[in-house]
Amino acid sequence: MKEHEAWRLVGTPRFGGILVVSDHASNRVPDDIDLDIDSALLGQHIAVDIGVREIGELMAAQAGIAAFQGNVSRLVCDFNREMHGPAVFPIASDGHAIAGNMLDHSAHLARLDRFYHPYHEALSVVLNETPPALIVSLHSFTPQLATHPEQARPWQVGVLYNHDERAARLAIPLLAAEGLVVGDQQPYSGHLLNETMNRHAEAEGRPYLGIEIRQDQIGHAAGQAEWAARLARICNEVALKLGD
Repeated sequence: MKEHEAWRLVGTPRFGGILVVSDHASNRVPDDIDLDIDSALLGQHIAVDIGVREIGELMAAQAGIAAFQGNVSRLVCDFNREMHGPAVFPIASDGHAIAGNMLDHSAHLARLDRFYHPYHEALSVVLNETPPALIVSLHSFTPQLATHPEQARPWQVGVLYNHDERAARLAIPLLAAEGLVVGDQQPYSGHLLNETMNRHAEAEGRPYLGIEIRQDQIGHAAGQAEWAARLARICNEVALKLGD
């Protein structure tokens, strides 16, 4: 495993293999950063995509699959947001104020230099040195937002994409064949939340698959193992079909 303050690489990337990218795989907050929040929030969806770190590690134990993961909480730096947008260092999330992210311009730039740029630069290196057949953008979503408790989220898994639908169109029926409730651009749209894949996949013409798993499915070891095996199998099938 290779590791940096901003990212970690699990497994060995292979030319023509699969790279699982998880921007929000960690809830770690460096000791010198004070977000000024209740520490209990670091175990919730606003701080981390529950379950994706473990799924990525399990998938990366298989030959031909590696996992590139964010190594700090999304509250410290959200790698899947535009670098100069307000959400890259959120000052609020699902009804919770993140007072420690009220940064002036110089502090904003310094945090980009410390976390955001090293993350994306390292991901570019991995993709350029060992181009995969498929990038899997792996996230998870909460069954219910605290700010919108009336909105049902029945999907067990969602498939997100922006302009490039190649892998999504192959994966959706394969996931549905597992007996799952599958969301096409649900619970939100990849046209809106897709910065990492827009930059590293769409802009470079690389096929990718955006996967969002509902967190109650993968908040435990059994679910993580089940989904890791399922995604490894389905993603390999998608990659093979893309190469046909």
